[in-house]
Amino acid sequence: MTNLTLRDDARALHITFDTGESATFPALFLRDNCPSGFHPQTLEREFDLTSVEPDIAITEARLDGADVLLSWSSGDATSCFSLTWLSANAPGRAFADAAAVAPTLWHGDMTKEQLPTAAASNLLSSDAALQSFLTETKRTGLAIVNGMADDADAGMTVARRIGFLRETNFGITFEVMSKPDPNNLAYTSHALPLHTDLPNQELAPGFQFLHCLANEAEGGGSTFADGFAIAAGLKEHDPEAFDLLASEPIPFRFQDGDYDIRKHHTVIQLDHTGTVSELRFNAHIASVFDMDASKMDAYYRAYRNLMQMTRDPKYVMTMKLNGGEMVIFDNRRALHGRAAFDPSTGFRHLRGCYVDRGEFDSRIRVLSRGQTAAQAA
Repeated sequence: MTNLTLRDDARALHITFDTGESATFPALFLRDNCPSGFHPQTLEREFDLTSVEPDIAITEARLDGADVLLSWSSGDATSCFSLTWLSANAPGRAFADAAAVAPTLWHGDMTKEQLPTAAASNLLSSDAALQSFLTETKRTGLAIVNGMADDADAGMTVARRIGFLRETNFGITFEVMSKPDPNNLAYTSHALPLHTDLPNQELAPGFQFLHCLANEAEGGGSTFADGFAIAAGLKEHDPEAFDLLASEPIPFRFQDGDYDIRKHHTVIQLDHTGTVSELRFNAHIASVFDMDASKMDAYYRAYRNLMQMTRDPKYVMTMKLNGGEMVIFDNRRALHGRAAFDPSTGFRHLRGCYVDRGEFDSRIRVLSRGQTAAQAA
């Protein structure tokens, strides 16, 4: 049986739910989240927190079936909370999130065949197939779509099924092919060591979609590594290097005739729990380090150590992308690169675009909401 107990000063409510779980809810938290303070259509908060005193107290708390009714010292109308909402939003409890998918780390022995794979036609026609695929892609940070239409815009079609495309200084899409006057090493036939794209941006792009239109040249094998696995390995074997790369920001810069985009970032980014949330590693557009000289020896040692790990077969997988396939990867987790290729031996052309992480996660949540409703029916 659910039990309600007011704290002695009436500024918090303790609830023991019939499941045996219990939680304490500060009064101001409850007043700020009173359902009557939210717009019924937009679900945005309209309640003004400054309209009540910070020491607001609960004068009465009682059960009414599956609801809790609260009266306030401010004389406001009674607030009504469902026990379901209170249980789901108990302070200190992680909010349920279908997009909060725990990563599965992988190493160089991962094969193309082991990656999450789906047919483009299924992703375009089935919400259930798309939800499952996006969830598994979030788990590994790398996936394959096959059966792509013979159309240069086919990758954009799949990406737009997920979210808005992220435009950068390279455009909404970018063509990965050898060009006569390149402004990026990707537009040459040279080898590209493992890297993440555009760490010079204030917010680096999230998921990258690379549609292989043709791959007939000799060489040019695609390489990938799980940046989270590399970071975990670095933390285990060289915790000082890990801490330095996670705390000391360095400058990244892209510049050409039209743009000069620069930003300081740490190579390893931690979230609010101290968990690795992204890597920003691109030695080609890392600018001149500007930290104090006293820090440089230690930093270069840590940075070089990480760079060596991106060359280690323990972490690096190689695969051949074929025409009609598309690779999708989390650009802030999966490092990508390629071997050099000989453009005289055949045509190699990949077309890419980005969908930010927020859009990707939003799609998972909305599709999950639909699947939950379908199961309930």
